[in-house]
Amino acid sequence: MKFLFVHNNFPAQFRNVAEELRRIGSFELAAIGADGAQSLEGVALHRYQVPSFDVSATHAFARRFDAECWRAEQVLMAAAALVSAGFIPDFILAHSGWGETLPLRAMFPKARMIVYCEFFYRAEGQDVHFDPSAPRFGADGVAALQCKNASTLLALAEADAAISPTRWQRSTFPKEFQEKIEVAHEGVDLAAVRPDPTASFKLPSGKVLRKTDEIVTFASRNLEPMRGYHVFLRALPAILRARPEAQVVIAGGDGNSYSHAPPAGRTWKAHCLDQVLADLDLARVHFVGFLDRSSYLSLLQVSSAHVYLTYPFVLSWSLLDAMAAECAIVASDTAPVREAIEDRKNGILVSFHDHPALSQAVVNALANRALSSQYGAAARKTVAERFDKTVCTQQTLRALGVEAPSRDAVVAA
Repeated sequence: MKFLFVHNNFPAQFRNVAEELRRIGSFELAAIGADGAQSLEGVALHRYQVPSFDVSATHAFARRFDAECWRAEQVLMAAAALVSAGFIPDFILAHSGWGETLPLRAMFPKARMIVYCEFFYRAEGQDVHFDPSAPRFGADGVAALQCKNASTLLALAEADAAISPTRWQRSTFPKEFQEKIEVAHEGVDLAAVRPDPTASFKLPSGKVLRKTDEIVTFASRNLEPMRGYHVFLRALPAILRARPEAQVVIAGGDGNSYSHAPPAGRTWKAHCLDQVLADLDLARVHFVGFLDRSSYLSLLQVSSAHVYLTYPFVLSWSLLDAMAAECAIVASDTAPVREAIEDRKNGILVSFHDHPALSQAVVNALANRALSSQYGAAARKTVAERFDKTVCTQQTLRALGVEAPSRDAVVAA
């Protein structure tokens, strides 16, 4: 049996299921990804180069779809190369964004195609118009936003089945498609992400932080409004005044993953920092940039209070990692977060927009380490019960329609 993964940033969300299929051993595995895709043992990766193209002459509503069609052409050529090499997949798992699914049904009409449904854009009730400080869309902006769903809708129409990582993310899709979508998260490796009371984290200055220190952590792929960076910074002055021994570590890049564009010539990191700079003790606020996986996990393991904020958008891996590491979580009371955090059971929820409440929640978490430890243990238990990699991967395989032997059967064989 042959299995094809299609994801511009492979392996991304497909890592665990790819590794499980390789472990089973009865599948020939291949993947198509963009030039930045990463190799994975046992998977033949075929990279395509994202072409240079000019969509300025295309109608503004259609520019994203035009770009996706250029990308789809590259996927088509990669798929044709697979066919020439004798690889015709029985199963396809492809991300529904970026237009990569557009040629797959034509190329592989007999394959069982499953699409990964991460998010469906809407003008109300989700990320758009959630933050009063963000721009408002007019009718033209809403129309352009709706057009961003075009390739996702085409993917769903052609797919035999679909998966979405959380119930809330599934709920963003049109009701007429939701019965086609199974909820199957990629899962967390609890053996790799775990608490460690002996962990340490070295700051760029050379200072070493340990679990016995008082450390507030914040992590995001990029420091931007979508993930609440601006709200976190506004909360910091009060936290630092109330807790004179606290150190704050902020991990994340300077780019912009999901938010609207920052002011011209600026980054969100600098723009938001400038607004609170006069009230911060920068000797205790440490920006550590984008961390490798090992350093990132060490940071979570020394954390005393971990802040996670997000608009109603896709749930970050970082929240579940922090939960698995038994961090004391202070998070935004937004729909995707409520699927993982129950207020005062396994963490604390505060209104995304209420930075004074965020400050007070973090101060309380630092002041009551025993209660914070209880929340952290409960958070890891939640991940173990609902987001464990082993269980989630089996759920995903069932959703894909793959009959997989049990782990015991594979070991015995």
